[in-house]
Amino acid sequence: MPYTPVELRHVRVERSLFGYKRTAVQELLTEIADSFETVWRERHQLADQVETIEQELEHLRERERALTQTLVAAEHAATELKDHAKREAELILAEAHNEARSVTRNAHGDRQRLHAEARRIEALLRAALGMIEESVPQGESAGERPPGWPGREDTREFERSAEPDPPQLRKVSGGFDWADGPS
Repeated sequence: MPYTPVELRHVRVERSLFGYKRTAVQELLTEIADSFETVWRERHQLADQVETIEQELEHLRERERALTQTLVAAEHAATELKDHAKREAELILAEAHNEARSVTRNAHGDRQRLHAEARRIEALLRAALGMIEESVPQGESAGERPPGWPGREDTREFERSAEPDPPQLRKVSGGFDWADGPS
């Protein structure tokens, strides 16, 4: 039967004829009870410490789970943000390409329109010059033209200049750039 320290202090040993010395047995029981009481107290203290450590361990495991979930969520958010930024950059780049093509088309259209207008004005000026020559009286020669009036054949101002090729959009590292001519 198990004894507690208090029960050991109250145990009475029966007397017998040639038995043990009663005082020695009582002192031994008292020492055993004291020792057992110390061990009993330490056991309870250790049990309390184990319970506290287990609670702390569970708390740390919960924190670890929370940190793991947070880390996974942060990685997921970073991946989504990176993908979104990449898609947005591609969209901006595509819009820039479209805008560059539109500007280039408009510039070519304006250039063609301006060349057509210049040819029309040149033709009008030649026609006007022809009308002026016709209005000169019949007896006057080409040398008698009013000063500063060119003849119909003398139209150096209206000669077509060699037009440079329009600037082209070319790909360079990091995007696109205007080239001064074909590359």
